[in-house]
Amino acid sequence: MRVLVTGAAGRLGSAVLAELAEHHVTALVERDSGPIAAERVVVGDARDPAAVRAALEGADAVVHTAALASPEVAAPEVVFAANTQATFVVLNEAGEQGVRRAVIASSLSITGLPFARSRRSPAYLPLDVRVPPLIEDPYALSKQVDEATAAMMGRRHGMTVAALRFPFLGDRARLAARAAMLAGNPAAGAADLWSYLDLRDAARACLLGLTAPLEGTPAFYLAAPETLMSTPTRELIATYHPGVPCRADLPGRTVAIDLEPAGRVLGFTAEELLP
Repeated sequence: MRVLVTGAAGRLGSAVLAELAEHHVTALVERDSGPIAAERVVVGDARDPAAVRAALEGADAVVHTAALASPEVAAPEVVFAANTQATFVVLNEAGEQGVRRAVIASSLSITGLPFARSRRSPAYLPLDVRVPPLIEDPYALSKQVDEATAAMMGRRHGMTVAALRFPFLGDRARLAARAAMLAGNPAAGAADLWSYLDLRDAARACLLGLTAPLEGTPAFYLAAPETLMSTPTRELIATYHPGVPCRADLPGRTVAIDLEPAGRVLGFTAEELLP
């Protein structure tokens, strides 16, 4: 494949480049910050149609990871506008150039839970794409708009766009540090259900999003099958999400996220697991 990866210098983008090492990859990066493991590198803003057009030359697929990664890194209006404009521009320019397959990095934060100002709970568990969002921050709202944009571009251009709703991502060291922190403060993981995914698995999911036999613009939750906690999941839910109905048994440390669609449709199962 000839793939454009946006945000290629970021945490997820770099992992995607490594996963796509056997393909012809163009990396779109916001600034020249050193060597990039890609066949071609274009420096430019993902919000700039001209830069995106240049980066898309010859591409037949796109993995869009460029984004401000939380509502805390910039003013609210900047986070919302930057993320939604980049997704619109990248998908629209891709569609105009005949690209018909794309993956966008969405987030478990689309639930509205991780960055809420007060603790909130989902309507039910395990979490699935039908759980109503409780959005009150600009980052979560930007992800909701990103997925709506993907659906619109699917209709406008006949594109297949997979939205991958990632949980907390990291390499081995970052995930181990997260697990150690949550061991001392379980409440800090309640909003994202103590879930995680290794960056190598996240990158592999992006490749599957480009190659699996998909139709339309589906969204998938992804995560490791067990939480970062040693405490049983049902006990955690009873403590930090009391009264929330559980529609599955969730034995042991089973993550409270419905991973079945990702397994059935994408063929994805996390492989890089913490002990």
